[in-house]
Amino acid sequence: MRATLWLVCLCTARVWCQSTSSPAITPTSAPTINPTTITTAAPTTTPRPPPPDVTEVIVKTRNETHIELEWTKVNNINTYILKPSGGTETPITGSDGNTVTHTVSSLSAGTKYLFTLFTVFEGVKSTGFEFSAVTAPRAVTKMIVKDRSETHIELEWTKVNNINTYILKPSGGTETDITGSDGNIVTHRVSSLTAGTKYSFTLFTVFEGVKSAGYEFSAVTVPSDVDDVTDKESFETHLVLQWTNVNNDTSYNYTLRDSDGNNTFIPGSNGGNTVTHTVPSLSPGTKYTFTLFTVFEGVQSKGFHFSEATVPSAAEVKVTNRAETELTLQWSTVNSTDYILLDSSGENISFSGPLERTMTQTVSSLSPGTEYSFTLRTIFETKTNEYNFSSVTTIDCAASKWTITNFTIKAEVVGLFSTAAATNGTDVTGTVGENKVSFTDLYPGATYNVSLYYQLNQQDLLQCSHSLTLIPAVVTSLHCERGDYSVRLKWEKPFGVWTEVEVNVSGRGSESVSGTELIVSGLQPAQTYSINVASLSGAMRSSPEGISCHTHSTVIWLPVLLIILMGLLTALGVFMLRRKPELLSKVHMPMSKRPTEMQSSQGKFEAIPVKTFSEHFHHMTRDENRELTAEYMGFNTAGADQTQREATLSENMSKNRFTDILPYDSSRVRLNTRGHDSDYINANYIPGYGRKNKEYIATQGPLPSTVSDFWRMIWEQKSGQIVMVTNCIENGKTKCEKYWPQDHTPCRYDDLLITMKSEHKETYWTTREFIVKNEASSEERVIKQFHFTAWPDHGVPYGTETLIQFRGLIRHHIDNSQNPGPTVTHCSAGVGRTGTLIALDVLLQQLEREKAVDIAGFVHSMRCRRPRMVQTESQYLFLHQCIKDHLTEKPVEPLYANAVIYENEEALKQYRSDQIAGR
Repeated sequence: MRATLWLVCLCTARVWCQSTSSPAITPTSAPTINPTTITTAAPTTTPRPPPPDVTEVIVKTRNETHIELEWTKVNNINTYILKPSGGTETPITGSDGNTVTHTVSSLSAGTKYLFTLFTVFEGVKSTGFEFSAVTAPRAVTKMIVKDRSETHIELEWTKVNNINTYILKPSGGTETDITGSDGNIVTHRVSSLTAGTKYSFTLFTVFEGVKSAGYEFSAVTVPSDVDDVTDKESFETHLVLQWTNVNNDTSYNYTLRDSDGNNTFIPGSNGGNTVTHTVPSLSPGTKYTFTLFTVFEGVQSKGFHFSEATVPSAAEVKVTNRAETELTLQWSTVNSTDYILLDSSGENISFSGPLERTMTQTVSSLSPGTEYSFTLRTIFETKTNEYNFSSVTTIDCAASKWTITNFTIKAEVVGLFSTAAATNGTDVTGTVGENKVSFTDLYPGATYNVSLYYQLNQQDLLQCSHSLTLIPAVVTSLHCERGDYSVRLKWEKPFGVWTEVEVNVSGRGSESVSGTELIVSGLQPAQTYSINVASLSGAMRSSPEGISCHTHSTVIWLPVLLIILMGLLTALGVFMLRRKPELLSKVHMPMSKRPTEMQSSQGKFEAIPVKTFSEHFHHMTRDENRELTAEYMGFNTAGADQTQREATLSENMSKNRFTDILPYDSSRVRLNTRGHDSDYINANYIPGYGRKNKEYIATQGPLPSTVSDFWRMIWEQKSGQIVMVTNCIENGKTKCEKYWPQDHTPCRYDDLLITMKSEHKETYWTTREFIVKNEASSEERVIKQFHFTAWPDHGVPYGTETLIQFRGLIRHHIDNSQNPGPTVTHCSAGVGRTGTLIALDVLLQQLEREKAVDIAGFVHSMRCRRPRMVQTESQYLFLHQCIKDHLTEKPVEPLYANAVIYENEEALKQYRSDQIAGR
């Protein structure tokens, strides 16, 4: 019965719902069915109640510009109206299914909207379901890493529409809620991070609990610095640095910054776990400061600061003086650099700053003739450099035992030497072996300057020099011619060099002569005398040659006859004077009628007139120059009694090129001692023609240690010209230090700056002009140098004409020079070639003015002022040949017809004009 009743009710309701003519009825006004009775309601006209509202609206999806809403249908009703607050209603018709979906578009991001949703049934709206929904906020558009370290990153961004709530989510990590403070900026620090790591983040803007789409970004922490930087290798001009990759990560790069702020990029992936970098173009002995940055993703570490120094330059050491028991070393120092000098025995001497600009160290207590090895270690910071060198102490030649004969010199010398040479006009090479030296085939009686050399580092070092005179040759062909009270001894001229012949007569002592005969007078008649004759050369004596000589028998009446004869002659003389008294006046010859003599220290040399010079030359050179040789030997004692104290002082000995060519004290040139410790230089004043007592200075070729003194003398003496008659190197040996600039680069010697102004080279000579500036006073002078290049040492030029022309060029310059000082003339020793040229200049002046010439007188005069002037007999003969050739008339050649020309045509023309005019 009950089932039948429910069926009837359902059928009735279906019929009602499908009836189009039935009025709309809300669910709340639907007819009530009595379960016990069935009543059919009659239609009414009562207003339809509103349908029920939805109970919930869900935001299904949303973004910055739309919201997708979803709700469950009310009683399966499909019609709805959505009205935003203050907006226009939007009808919504649901589709199949139990839910309705609707998208609200064209919205603003991060905005809260209010809506009312009406259910519509049969045109009747429900009271309305009010709800709100928000759009998704915009994500931030830019993230700034405000600060970072090895363990944190501080982020900063601008608020989105002033929204304060955000969520930061690291990749694979936990979200962090972030609430912004006042202002438009949000700051957040992410801590507890790992150094040198790249982190990925997503930042969400949160509005009304709704997150934005999210802003993805990455940030890195500061990488760690390297633990240490080592100096793998050090050089003078570059450093090789090395370090271990940070965290053994080869993806890290590096930046090296120097103290000037220059950055160098260094890739970390250059192989292996270590990084090596070379810093080029550095200065030796310099400390450099660096900062090394680790670079990861463009972010630098704090920076590792360190300093490294380059290796200092090795100081080159010069041995400025060698003695028997000491060596003097010299080197230039560099600021902030220390030095240690080590010798071969391991002994060392330390030098630490502040140091002199030029260091000088004398190593003493050494053994003579011994080679020593040294190391000068230059120290800067912890870096060192070394200069290795060797030198050898000298030998005392005089202490050795020399064995001398007529033709040989031998000795056993203690100490190192490898070559030997003996010089006397020509060079003789000695035989060396096992500390022994010998010279053979020498010239008897000649004086040789023996020099021992030791070759070290391809340089011949002079170990010692010693002057030795050979035993002269024995007198030969000795015979005597007897007389009543005397005998005449005669002998041949001894071979070689000899100064005198000593004749020793028994019972009468000895007598020395310079010729080849001697009359021994004061003897008794009818007697036999034993006579020994020996030749002398300096202190050396030959073996004596003996002879017995007899005087004639003398009759007893000879003295009486002589007395009678003397009486007769006296009577005759008285008779004649009484008859012709004018004869008495002829006994007194005026001094003015005596032959012209050139002044000399002894007044014994006569000037030879021009008209008789050719005859004189023939007389001097006949019989193999017999008379000329005798005259030349007479100069040996000239000036020998003068002192040479200054030259032999220990502090001055090193300033002498040769130990046996020393200036006399009386005529030596004295340097100004203001600001200097010595006035010594190996130089003498030599007189000129007439009353010019100091027209020349004869000096040796400068040594390396005396070049400054040489220029100092030229400046103080106001010299305007230098005459050089040697080459710097001859036969492989140094004859003179080159004292002028190599090119146009100036040379400085103390306060004097020497600059080459010009240089003109000809076949046989070169002329140069120097500008000499005294930097202390700013004064400048022009000095001219005349350099004759074709004159061999101890010899003579190949012809006289070349030297005569060279002398003419010099004389013309002197006569026209504005500088009043002496002409400085030098060769190597400053006596042989120097004396010959000075003599030629003076003698040609005398010849032109007096028509007479006194060669012997002037050479003697020079030797009284400087020893050995005109050093060899061949040079003395050459002087005579120059005068003879000058007197030989020749047609005047055109300037360029002669193979030897002057570099100054006008100077030569003027010189010839002066000759023609008799000037």
